[in-house]
Amino acid sequence: MARYTGPKHKLARREGVNVLDKTSNTLIRRLTIKPGIHGAKRAKKLSEFGQQLREKQKAKAVYGILERQFRKMVNSVADKPGDTSELLIALLETRLDNMVYRLGFAKTRFMARQFVGHGHVLVNGKKVTIPSFQVRQDDVIELSSKIQKNPDITKLLAEEKQTPPFVERKATVGKLSRMPQKEDIQVPFNTQLIIEYYSR
Repeated sequence: MARYTGPKHKLARREGVNVLDKTSNTLIRRLTIKPGIHGAKRAKKLSEFGQQLREKQKAKAVYGILERQFRKMVNSVADKPGDTSELLIALLETRLDNMVYRLGFAKTRFMARQFVGHGHVLVNGKKVTIPSFQVRQDDVIELSSKIQKNPDITKLLAEEKQTPPFVERKATVGKLSRMPQKEDIQVPFNTQLIIEYYSR
């Protein structure tokens, strides 16, 4: 399946979750209204399977992940010891594109994915162009000198941004200081329902 490249507001309204990673008053007002001419009608109550499916779709939309990638991630944590939900969130959060976003090097995950794909992100001093690259503890992430000269990026990097407790940032360099935990991040989807969906 191809990655969704249509209007981000439409995607957000379809899933009922803000996938833009930034405040939009227009979107917030319309977030509960589904796209299309019948969007304002009362939605039917979902079955158990329907609820699981919607939560899965939300997570994929938020992190910009394709079905095969996401299924592989869920299956990879299913048999591991520990809290499966926490392990899944840790995998999602330590994708390179998400780390670039969490460190405040990009305004949105969409922008962060572009930076990685265009070769503007270094991990431990080496260029990495795979957005799904899994960052490990103590890996150092930085933007290339070329993208740092972009006036919009210079302005963005100068802004104060609160980072989650599992990362450290100093100027244009960041690091994954420890693996993310469930209490570090408030995700807008139910990880347990997602795990149940794939374990059917």
